[in-house]
Amino acid sequence: MVDGPTVVRAIEGAGFTHVVWIPDSHLGTWDGVLRVSPKIMQIRATREGEAVAVAAGLMLGGARPLVVVQCTGFFEAGDAVRNVVHDLGLPLKMIVGVRGWLARQRGKTGDNCPRFAEPLVRAWDIPAVWFDPTTRSPADCELALQMLATGSGSAAILWAE
Repeated sequence: MVDGPTVVRAIEGAGFTHVVWIPDSHLGTWDGVLRVSPKIMQIRATREGEAVAVAAGLMLGGARPLVVVQCTGFFEAGDAVRNVVHDLGLPLKMIVGVRGWLARQRGKTGDNCPRFAEPLVRAWDIPAVWFDPTTRSPADCELALQMLATGSGSAAILWAE
């Protein structure tokens, strides 16, 4: 099981300098630890497209931001993602929380967010890997964030919620 302190340590260890995000009910559980991190500056955006734009500005200034949003917000941010990743060619790194994924695996939700999240990330030609914090270890989390950070292009972790 991976908890908020584990995730924040992994983000720090991967060398990210900022987390630009809109916390949801799941990802938001990282907030308390993230807020007191001496290595990560937390920036809360008003919309997911804004989070992507802020991350782009940080990258242009030499920072290493991580965008953290829920899948519904990723859907909303499509044009900003297109512009940053494909027009500007910036290596956008994201964690996309996939709301309802765990419940869908048990047949206990009609939420269609899990159905569309991965196809839409791939539609933007962004490599993605799944991460289920209920079955993976802290070491797996560190490795996933390290691989996300060190890849040369844009990439995403689809975070099972």
